Amino acid sequence: QVQLVESGGGLVQPGESLRLSCAASGNTFGIKTMGWYHQAPGKERDLVANITRYGLTTYADSVKGRFTISRDNTKNTVYLQMNNLKPEDTAVYYCRAIGALAREYWGQGTQVTVSS
Repeated sequence: QVQLVESGGGLVQPGESLRLSCAASGNTFGIKTMGWYHQAPGKERDLVANITRYGLTTYADSVKGRFTISRDNTKNTVYLQMNNLKPEDTAVYYCRAIGALAREYWGQGTQVTVSS
């Protein structure tokens, strides 16, 4: 089993920045890809960014150039640096990890609200 705990969400104004963190614990040895998804009210949960164990990244078009995903394998932690935030970025952000045998794990989510 893998447990994921997110932190770093909050309320910011448009144009400001936030940094999300997701720390994995438990059976972390087999973790491969980690990533961030977001879900706005009434909408589906969508990919924001992924990063493989070796640092290969994927981003949603809507965040390219504004968000940066990174990972510290020694700490089993993945980060999401979010710059130039927009009201449409408002959502609950979830951390996801793919572990051994392709098992999928999710965090509890952290709220990000961008509003003036």
